[in-house]
Amino acid sequence: MTPSIRGACHCGAVTFRLQLPEGFRDVRRCNCSFCRMRGAVAISAKLDEIEILSGEDRLTLYQFGSRTAKHYFCATCGIYTHHQRRSNPSLYGVNVACLEGVSPFDFTEVPVNDGVDHPADTGAPARLAGILRYQPV
Repeated sequence: MTPSIRGACHCGAVTFRLQLPEGFRDVRRCNCSFCRMRGAVAISAKLDEIEILSGEDRLTLYQFGSRTAKHYFCATCGIYTHHQRRSNPSLYGVNVACLEGVSPFDFTEVPVNDGVDHPADTGAPARLAGILRYQPV
């Protein structure tokens, strides 16, 4: 059985359960205009690996540009919970800060994908833009 972890937005209106068969191996950020402003660390999950337990009616959808990615936010507190990925619409990116007992600061190095030169725009393979490092003092 794949372990699961619970998650929620800040106010608790939206709650969900996430299966993480690969653990936290796939944490990442992105440097596209939207992700740069949002600033979240995300983990990938297949569409059937997230189950909204409550508050589905509180989720607000935001799309821009190609309108392929679907970004979901709590309509009450405004926290980004997850998004259907543009680079692979069969996956969600889930905000690790929404996961019970997890903080973005738990990861000392987070790969940053190049979303400025997105493969869907350039036709080139996906590439890494850099590594975000957190050094606790």
